[in-house]
Amino acid sequence: MRHAITLRVSKAVLVFAIALFYTILVLNNITDYGSNYEFVRHVLIMDSTFPGNHGMWRAVNSPLVHTVLYIGIIVWESVTMVLCWWAGARLLKSYRADGAKVAAALNLAVIALTTSLLMWLVAFLDVGGEWFLMWQSKVWNGQESAFRMFTVVGLVLLVVVQREPTPDQSANRKQP
Repeated sequence: MRHAITLRVSKAVLVFAIALFYTILVLNNITDYGSNYEFVRHVLIMDSTFPGNHGMWRAVNSPLVHTVLYIGIIVWESVTMVLCWWAGARLLKSYRADGAKVAAALNLAVIALTTSLLMWLVAFLDVGGEWFLMWQSKVWNGQESAFRMFTVVGLVLLVVVQREPTPDQSANRKQP
């Protein structure tokens, strides 16, 4: 049982760490709105992609669309942040609870982390990276950061979904 409790607390702490990341991310996007807005704007107008590329028809030059998409990203990050704080708190609160309460907390953590993964994969890697050819830019390219965060969050998700040892497995473990 001790191993299961340690694993449960570990899951909570890792989800809290992702929540902290999103808290700082949202704070940065709100308090330094202009810098981060410029990133989104440049990706959407595709002004630093390879000269003469045939994908320029995809460029979006509307400041209204830039603003709506950027605010959409901030909202997505904010929802993810709240879900992660909530999931971390539920995981920590249920670390000694029965299987049903732990399962409910784990489900919320999976939803929170999946919301995060989808942002990095869909918004940054798929749409920004491939549709708007962000990969071609030496200045306005967030693919490396997006991949890093997708990987970190994915690893946390793998820990969160890790099964707990059964009582038989725990009994067979050598105690230090």
